[in-house]
Amino acid sequence: MSPATPPPVLAVRDIVKTYGGVTALNGVSLDVLPGEVLCLAGENGSGKSTLIKIISGVERPDSGEIVIDGTGYRSMNPTDAIKRGIQVIYQDFSLFPNLSVAENIVLTSAVADRRRLYSGRAAQAAAQAIVDDLGFDVDLDADVEQLSVADKQLTAICRALVNDARVLIMDEPTTALTHTEVDRLFTVVERLRSRGVALIFVSHKLDEVLRISQRVTVLRSGEHVITGDAADLDSKAITRYMTGRELDESRQVTDLGPDAGVVLEVERLGLRGAYQDVSFSVRRGEILGVTGLLGSGRTEIAESLFGALPHDTGTVKVDGKAVRLRSIRDAIGAGIGYVPEDRLTEGLFLDKSISDNIIAGSPDQHRNRAWMLNRRAMRKTIDGLFKRLRVKAPDTRAPVRSLSGGNAQRVVLAKWLARRPRVLILNGPTVGVDVGSKAEILAILRAEAAEGRGVLVISDDAPELVACCHRVLVVRHGRIAEILQEGEVTVEAIREKVAA
Repeated sequence: MSPATPPPVLAVRDIVKTYGGVTALNGVSLDVLPGEVLCLAGENGSGKSTLIKIISGVERPDSGEIVIDGTGYRSMNPTDAIKRGIQVIYQDFSLFPNLSVAENIVLTSAVADRRRLYSGRAAQAAAQAIVDDLGFDVDLDADVEQLSVADKQLTAICRALVNDARVLIMDEPTTALTHTEVDRLFTVVERLRSRGVALIFVSHKLDEVLRISQRVTVLRSGEHVITGDAADLDSKAITRYMTGRELDESRQVTDLGPDAGVVLEVERLGLRGAYQDVSFSVRRGEILGVTGLLGSGRTEIAESLFGALPHDTGTVKVDGKAVRLRSIRDAIGAGIGYVPEDRLTEGLFLDKSISDNIIAGSPDQHRNRAWMLNRRAMRKTIDGLFKRLRVKAPDTRAPVRSLSGGNAQRVVLAKWLARRPRVLILNGPTVGVDVGSKAEILAILRAEAAEGRGVLVISDDAPELVACCHRVLVVRHGRIAEILQEGEVTVEAIREKVAA
């Protein structure tokens, strides 16, 4: 360390953690300096979450130590971590939706200080001071459940600062944000840096990592691979350190040819208050991208096609036949499958096994002539999809709750592939998954399209859309504002049309 470099505000030394004989962390060390953004990168299952839990006092390491301002600790509990200035903002923000913004900002501080009485006036004043300091324009009396995702995140940051956070750990902070909201968040991050707050930034979006971080630490299979200056790295290098291999993230789409028939036809679809006059078609073998800002109507269109939000006007045809989509049962019967945006609450039975989840949606496809379940056929489907989708688990009996985000997403996909749908709709198929899993999931979608299915990918990840989509629809204010044809599908064009 040079004389001009300040000592680390936080360091971990030789951390080891095992679960039932499985090594989650094997001698991991890192440090973070005051006023620095350190990116913590790695595939799902690399040990990032375990390390965060140890730093924040949720888990106890088997060996190693946590060093704060030069003082070493073998372990801490969450209260100790908060008192020493360590705060974590998780993906779900851990806010109280039925309480006001001000109450959410001050509540944990009041609990940590063991205050017996709550003063609304004092809470308002404390919250207002933090909000003003960050330049955060929000109604402190509004219930948190009424806020946008971006404002919920800023509320969580304000709460951390009330607790005098000196190390702020942000877990996938930009997953559900638009580009404008990301810019706004990064402005706040720069303000925190200027105040000497150290930030650990956990993200799979490597372009954002390189934009905001000063250094990058990469974990793989529970071990430290490299820590380097962000200026000396690029996304390909980080990906190689994360996965141990080169990934092809280039555009890969097949030539459909003139004989590829239309599998899905949507004509003048409308739903009052959500979208209107939506028309498009999907050919067999085509992957069609749908993008737009949050609230543009893109998700509502998908949910209407799946029968979850029945449309008011317009028609839908599958294989040239008009279909009635007044319920999810109708959509499934028409051959439409849907992988939802929130896989944990809408796509999986978390306490059930991988086997149960894979087969949950296709009992009719696995009955014999006597209409009894064919156990042998079920096992063949489960084992085949488990192997083909490369789900990383000991076996198919493992509970889905134990899986990483990328592997949970593969199980949701497997559930629908077991039904062999004509049309497969995926809402944010790679949100929250690492670059290795992302590449493999996109390869699966290409393979499904190659078998003649029509695939719709709803995403705000422009590089992802470019990598796999033949065409891209841009939804704006509930209407299809642009259609980018094959030669027009570029990252720059998508971002320009979305922001227009």
